[in-house]
Amino acid sequence: MKKIVKTIILAVPVVILLTACDKENQDIQAIEGTYTGILLGNNQLKTTGEVTTIAGDTVDATAEVYRLGENEIGIHCYGSDFDTTFSMNYYAHHDSAYVCFTGEQFEHMYGHMPGSGHMGGMMEDMMHGETEWMHHLDDEHTEGDEHFGGFDMEQHSFGYTFQLDEGTMTFQGTKQ
Repeated sequence: MKKIVKTIILAVPVVILLTACDKENQDIQAIEGTYTGILLGNNQLKTTGEVTTIAGDTVDATAEVYRLGENEIGIHCYGSDFDTTFSMNYYAHHDSAYVCFTGEQFEHMYGHMPGSGHMGGMMEDMMHGETEWMHHLDDEHTEGDEHFGGFDMEQHSFGYTFQLDEGTMTFQGTKQ
């Protein structure tokens, strides 16, 4: 009997660990890859009522998304006269994953270092039913903080709006 109890006590943490790792692997596999699409500048969006359309020329573009670490991705986005590489944290939210700045970029944008709002590890203090994204917003942000993109895992698409000195540039693409 003692042997069975010991086996169960040792097996439960392993099962929990494997389940957590499997979920992260599913998330990263769903978003990792090459996205082809378009880049458009802020003067190319036209909103009439609730409908937004693209006005003017667009540029073909590619975004390569790859894993850097736990919940951290690298993104290389390029097209005609545009080429940038940056890192972001990603957070699952139902059928989507949203991105947020890391390190100094986060501190510059939001006024504090990432992780300063967390009680435990990055996601250890999540409440029942709370998604990673909801948890991130609750722990790290105040109302009105801006975010600039994310992934639609059902549509296999990625969109991100770059904040540039001369305005904004938006990438929108689908996974190949």
